[in-house]
Amino acid sequence: MSDVSQSPVRGLGFAFAAFAIFATHDAIIKALGVNFSVFQIIFFAMLFAFVPMSVLMLADRQVDNFRPHHPWLILLRSATSVIAMSTAFYAFTVLPLAEVYALLFATPLLITAMSAILLGEPVRAQRWAAVIVGLIGVLIVLRPGVTAISFGHVCGLIAAFGSSLGSVIMRKIGGEERTAVMILYPMLSSILFMAVMLPFVYQPMAVTELGLVASVGVLSVLAQVMIIAAYRIAPAAVVAPSQYSQILWATLFGVLFFGELPDTWVGVGASVIIASGIFIVWRESRPSVSIRRPLLRDPNPRYDTGPSPQPKHRRDPE
Repeated sequence: MSDVSQSPVRGLGFAFAAFAIFATHDAIIKALGVNFSVFQIIFFAMLFAFVPMSVLMLADRQVDNFRPHHPWLILLRSATSVIAMSTAFYAFTVLPLAEVYALLFATPLLITAMSAILLGEPVRAQRWAAVIVGLIGVLIVLRPGVTAISFGHVCGLIAAFGSSLGSVIMRKIGGEERTAVMILYPMLSSILFMAVMLPFVYQPMAVTELGLVASVGVLSVLAQVMIIAAYRIAPAAVVAPSQYSQILWATLFGVLFFGELPDTWVGVGASVIIASGIFIVWRESRPSVSIRRPLLRDPNPRYDTGPSPQPKHRRDPE
């Protein structure tokens, strides 16, 4: 039983607000990417995010040390975090927002496939069919052989794959590692890696630009805290599909700020991917499905931004 009263409507409200904030966060990244390298953007964004995340970690009175029980898996998750975040940020800077989201929406499908392959979790024929249909949706977005597949498209797919792998690792070790450990190491890895790259890409920033970078870090933390709140007070099957609302914000921001007119084939492909993802969420929410549900356990099934606090794991009812 949760220590917070259940309220699906409030939870859905938190979730929609969180993903609207994430979409705003991504639009700012796209705007900054015109003049600055993603390594510079991530470095300063993580620095600004580190302060509120540190407060959240220190507030966890159950933490007595930050020594991981699975150091190699924590290291691997940290690496996937750095890769997923870097490639996603780059994709946002060079592709239309809606197109990037269509590719990132493949993440829940990949999580389902990876959980079966890497964790041995049961995935039955209907969910495998949904995964295949969703990946067909990705091909509709990319249209290989009809349009050129750019490095931005490749980065979007790498981001989806990296985020999926990171989520599966988190699913494997989440019951044994402290939340603070899973927050701290990916965040420090991001800051250290970007610090190494920074001398090669650094460009001076005006105060307004530095303010925008700071807002990226703060908005990321705010959105993730709101997602945690949503999952604590509403069923996961209600909250999880709300991530797809980002495509609406992406279309709106793209038209208003970047002159990006929606592409029909991107819309068709995104619809196929979204339908497949919602079907998988619905299947995993059924009582007859195994209690091991990696997609619904992850409160942020988009690209892994590193600092992603997880709600405390609770045993599902039999």
